[in-house]
Amino acid sequence: MVLLVFGTHTLQAGMYLCRDESGAMNFTNVRNGSDCKEYELDKKVSSWPGMFSNDNGSGPARYDKTIRRVAARYNVDPLLIKAIIHTESDFDHKAISRSGAEGLMQLMPGTARDLQVSNSFNPQENIDGGTRYFRGLLDQFNNDLVLSLAAYNAGPGLVSRTGGVPQIPETLRYIKKVLKQYKVYKSSSKYLVSG
Repeated sequence: MVLLVFGTHTLQAGMYLCRDESGAMNFTNVRNGSDCKEYELDKKVSSWPGMFSNDNGSGPARYDKTIRRVAARYNVDPLLIKAIIHTESDFDHKAISRSGAEGLMQLMPGTARDLQVSNSFNPQENIDGGTRYFRGLLDQFNNDLVLSLAAYNAGPGLVSRTGGVPQIPETLRYIKKVLKQYKVYKSSSKYLVSG
């Protein structure tokens, strides 16, 4: 299990599969009952060189300085933000999803407006808005990383209504992908963030 400490906030990046009173299975990073089993993430995760390099010239590395600065501003691990961006858009700042989400962190137009992001295709604005939005989800869901990722993908209203991770295949795949990539980044010393 990976334990992250940011100021007074603690995040756990381990995953559990728990059965609730109704018999439904839920993914969570917090043991919330006696019927929970640790969920091992598949170790077959691809990575790419230059993660958090000081060379901001091309490829994913061009966003490192912005990710580090914005993540520090909102007290979120920059490696987690990088894992979200990797999963959301594969570092394509011009990406548009089938549902209309835009940019690196795939902000929906309404969410971007609420966050006062005027141009979702501007990497700095998108990373700032997406990280600020994710920080709000962490605060809303008591720093539960899995619930916050579920809310980033499926919406906070649905997560609140279901009282856990919605059993939507896309959302379950999304959480697993982000956590797998995050685990790769956290487990390799060559990926440590530098100034």
